[in-house]
Amino acid sequence: MSHSTATRIQDFIGDPVSQAPPVPRAKLEEIFNDIQGDLRFDHELNGCLNCGICTATCPAAHYYDFSPREIVQLLWTENLEGIYDAMQEKIWACAQCYTCAARCPFKNSPGGLVMMMREVSIKHGMQSAKDVLRPFSRVMLKLISTGNQLAPDMINPDHFADWGPNISKVDAPLKLLRKAIPMATLNTTDTAWEVNLKTSVELYTIWEMTGVLGQLETIDENLFDVITDIMEEKRDDWQDFLDEQDDEDDDA
Repeated sequence: MSHSTATRIQDFIGDPVSQAPPVPRAKLEEIFNDIQGDLRFDHELNGCLNCGICTATCPAAHYYDFSPREIVQLLWTENLEGIYDAMQEKIWACAQCYTCAARCPFKNSPGGLVMMMREVSIKHGMQSAKDVLRPFSRVMLKLISTGNQLAPDMINPDHFADWGPNISKVDAPLKLLRKAIPMATLNTTDTAWEVNLKTSVELYTIWEMTGVLGQLETIDENLFDVITDIMEEKRDDWQDFLDEQDDEDDDA
């Protein structure tokens, strides 16, 4: 008499109700392997009692079609198609507050798992990642090209009309006020503070070596090209500065 072996792995691929063509199994496995291969995966996923405490305490679950428990269950059962579907929209509803991790009796971190799924969606250039990150392109350009996320001159009535009538009162002589600040690095309105050339080049090198820029190219190729041009110019300026220093040393 043979006995079937129970398994938590959900092996079926395909939705008999949907008319959409199924994603190839090889692609689904590649995506899951990228998530599972993350060094954080085994620390963030330890099992699931299906108790629902994470979802009951999740702020996003009250307002969106999102459930931390569902994320854990999909990954725990290796439901490849369900994981892929969740990465199209649901994972972007998470606020990353990690209330789920604090409450889970199994010490799971659904918020941490969502972060991995987001990173993998960026790596694979999913449309959901492109749609979510597109509104942040101006901030990303500002951050990577200047080392600042915001600048004083960004706070003006034209850019923040949704702030209501009080924004119209923002009418200060910013340049004059910033010049009065003792620290020279703050005497600017184009950025929150002045980042020197060496630091800019070092930041760019870090983003390049850690794969951040490669991921950006996958999501927004135009933004990648603009940032690359800016940083290559800064690299040339930094090299010119070093060459000038060497020439001065030789003359001395």
